[in-house]
Amino acid sequence: MKKIIYPLLLLVTLTFNLNFAVAASDKPKTELTAEQRVELNRIISRVDEIKAMDKSKLTREEKKELRKELREMKKKANSMSGGVYLSVGAIIIIILLLILIL
Repeated sequence: MKKIIYPLLLLVTLTFNLNFAVAASDKPKTELTAEQRVELNRIISRVDEIKAMDKSKLTREEKKELRKELREMKKKANSMSGGVYLSVGAIIIIILLLILIL
């Protein structure tokens, strides 16, 4: 029984991964508005400033604040692209539901 289940799960997993890759490549690019371009340029310049900083002289709290700021800027930049993101856990749940339904 195990000899049948493992290859079957591998086949299903690979099939879904290929389908998601094809769907992701067909997505049309959305143009950014002037406000979004200005905001994106501001984010990029701030990230460049942070990369150029000498972080060895910063305290632990300042480093934490920089990391938090970078995470927030990354979220803003990703939200501007308008993409839909699925976590690995969500994909696994979807696959399991599909297996149970089919």
